[in-house]
Amino acid sequence: MNPFLLVTFATVCAFCFSAAAVRVTAFDDDGAITVDGKRVFIIGSYAAAKSDRPYAELAEAGFNLVNAGPDKLDAANEAGLMTWTSVGAIKLDAGKDESIQALTAAVNRVKDHPSLAFLETVDEPAWTYMKTEARVPPQAFAEAYPIIKQADPNHLLYMNQAPTNLVKTLQAYNAGTDIVACDIYPVNPGGLQPMFALFPDGNQGDLNNEHISQVGQYVDKMRLVTGPNRPLFMVLQAFAWQDLNDELPLNERREEKVLYPTYAQSRFMAFQAIIKGANGILYWGSHTMPQPSQTWTDIKRVVREIADLAPVLAERSAQVTVGIDYQEMGHSVDDGVQTLAKQHDGKLYLFTCNADKNICKATLSGLGDWTNCAAFNENRTLPVDGGAITDTWRRFEVHIYELTK
Repeated sequence: MNPFLLVTFATVCAFCFSAAAVRVTAFDDDGAITVDGKRVFIIGSYAAAKSDRPYAELAEAGFNLVNAGPDKLDAANEAGLMTWTSVGAIKLDAGKDESIQALTAAVNRVKDHPSLAFLETVDEPAWTYMKTEARVPPQAFAEAYPIIKQADPNHLLYMNQAPTNLVKTLQAYNAGTDIVACDIYPVNPGGLQPMFALFPDGNQGDLNNEHISQVGQYVDKMRLVTGPNRPLFMVLQAFAWQDLNDELPLNERREEKVLYPTYAQSRFMAFQAIIKGANGILYWGSHTMPQPSQTWTDIKRVVREIADLAPVLAERSAQVTVGIDYQEMGHSVDDGVQTLAKQHDGKLYLFTCNADKNICKATLSGLGDWTNCAAFNENRTLPVDGGAITDTWRRFEVHIYELTK
């Protein structure tokens, strides 16, 4: 055969294989991620825990996405996981041309990999520890965006922000990304030594609410940043703050300050973020956990529950207006019960959580002509009376109801 034909045939075959293998990610007008045209709820991790089978363990738990460098994409793909990877941004001053070349090369290196779902630019660019100026200005991303899209039109861009900074400051970065994320890690024992990412009061977040229900308030804040149509991911806590202080001598380590999220806390933070409108949940910090770890087991348990409900969560919100009538429990209701309704496979799913630090009892009405109600994963049913159910929520508790006819 003509050598030229051999080369041409090989090139065409390589192109066909690459084109067939590439995932195409986009998003719907409610921010839901689509993968090859199918709506998908994202459950991801910045890393696996310490394990002999790190990616397989993630996939078995129900994760569908993991952060991975170019040298790890094959391993993640073999486990059936989608990936995202960092490609950087551009410089605005000296070295701009070289940075554009480097950015394009980084994108070209990974864009045809079958596991790739998203490209990340720079983490927390608007935030600088204990300073007011941005670490990387928004213009760097606005200029990088068309360059990345020209090289790779098939994948969304992802950018994570710290929980601080003004809404208008963060909005300036929207021109440089498709997906906006926010990390918030509120499980904190207090009284920690000064450390990176914590304010002088010892907290990472800066809202008046210091309870774990601040997660939902940060979703509200970030929805002001993104608007209703752009994808929003929330990055949740999979670590203990005490474990992050690498500079602390072992003889000064205070074991009583090692505080991980409990199962109940992790479940609440994940489902509150979902109820408030997150299109995806990611976890950061699992790589810092000693193994075996009850906390990692608990997080995987939460992830499994989300994964089992992922087809439901991928649906558009149902057109259901839920009325909430509280019963007297001897406490004020500061925030109270929050709800999200989804319809799937002929059933109505009502996701609820109590964002209040006190117990709540309430009747939820407006549920239409559904006649049967089961509490998901709780092995109990509730009577439905005139399109209403009544239940009790402990502080920061989640109930998910499956209604049928």
